[in-house]
Formats: sequence, C-alpha cells, structure tokens
Amino acid sequence: MAKVISIANQKGGVGKTTTAVNVAASMAATKRRVLLIDLDPQGNATMGSGVDKYDVENTCYELLIEDVPAKDVIIKNTAGKYDLIAGNSDITAAEIKLMEVFARELRLRRALESVQDDYDYIFIDCPPSLNQLTVNAMAASDSVLVPMQCEYYALEGLTALMDTIQKLASVVNPNLKIEGVLRTMYDPRNRLANDVSEQLKRHFGDQVYRTVIPRNVRLAEAPSFGTPAMYYDKSSTGAKAYLALAGEILRRRVAK
Repeated sequence: MAKVISIANQKGGVGKTTTAVNVAASMAATKRRVLLIDLDPQGNATMGSGVDKYDVENTCYELLIEDVPAKDVIIKNTAGKYDLIAGNSDITAAEIKLMEVFARELRLRRALESVQDDYDYIFIDCPPSLNQLTVNAMAASDSVLVPMQCEYYALEGLTALMDTIQKLASVVNPNLKIEGVLRTMYDPRNRLANDVSEQLKRHFGDQVYRTVIPRNVRLAEAPSFGTPAMYYDKSSTGAKAYLALAGEILRRRVAK
C-alpha cells in the first residue's frame, strides 16, 4: 500500500511545488510507483509535470465533488515518469462545495482507497493555506513533509504549522505525523540562513532532513519547460539534491 505524504506549508514561496514535482520525479527514478496529486488551484505542479492545466478533462474537482473514480482522473506517465491527478482553478469551486458535503474532510481519503495498492508513494501538493483542501490532504496522509526557507518569519510560521498539524491529527487523522522538515533555497553564504538552520536542528532534531535544497537556477527554469529538474539538467545541484532527498526518504521508511 502506498505511503501518502502531504507537502505543505501555510507560507507561500517556500519551494513547496518545486519540492512536490521534483521529489515525485526523483522517487519515480528509483523505480518506485508514484502518484502526484495537485491540490493547489494554481495548478503549478500540473504544468511542471508537462500537463496543460487548461486542457485536462478531469481534475481534483471531479475526484472530490463529482465522485469520478480515481482511475479515471489519473493521467499516466507524465514528463516526470510519475502519474498525476491534475489541478487548476476549478479546485477553488471544490473548496466551496466541500462545505456542503457530509464528512467533507474525508473525501480525498476515500477517493484514493481504490488506487493505493497501485503505488508505492502518493505525494499531495497542498495549497499555501489551511482550508478544506489542505484538511482533506492531511486526513488522507500518513505524514507531512514541510519545505521551508531558513528565514526568521519562516521559522515562526513553522511553529504555527506544527501546531496546526497536531490539532488536525487529534481531530481527523490520529496517525498523521511529521515526515520531515526540508530546508529549501538554501545559501550557505548567508549568515541568517545558517543561524536559522541551526535553530531548526536544535528544535526539531532528526525531523530535519540532512539533505538541503540549494538556490539553483535550473530548479527555477525547469517548470517553464514543463519538466522536473532531473530531466531538464540532471547534473544540476538542484536535481542532485532532490535525488538525495528521495534516497533519504526511502532510508527513513526502511529504518522505521
């Protein structure tokens, strides 16, 4: 059965979608069966996977609201060599309609039950806010991967996010855990980044990944070509970092 990991941070611009696309591609490169779910109305993970978000028949909206079976929503073998459930602006309407649905926080969990045995990993790219979509993602997940920049405000936001995850765990998903904290857009020449990184390790210990994602031009360029960084420039430091992250996630799962 697939391990389901939400990639979430209430703060935008921390490399959340970049992480979702590239960790999915890196995990697929290790011959794991991977599904990426784009639950963000911006649809950036869909575009970064080489799929036109304006030209998809079914998205997360149909999955959550119209009860279209997951197997009919999944787009097979995208540019990243993983499967995809696309997202676009239609998902905004899904968030509103979910308010009228019974057991609304469990819609995604139940929708994925029929395909969980088809994958080793399912990654969910969450919106940069705590709303019904994010609640659905965390209710369906085994754990949460938190990307964050090593900046002061990001550190404060991380504490609030951890509190939110704990509250959600107590209400909708008692098995929900922190998968790990990922330092993104990291510049070792920046003193503040190093200071915040040390604070993170002191406060969160082993929950902080050893892998660090550097600031990298190739990571920024790859989405405009509709492909993950490892297929845009496999030799780039960004692509290598996400491959290392995939390896660390796999090792942690074995260790547990």
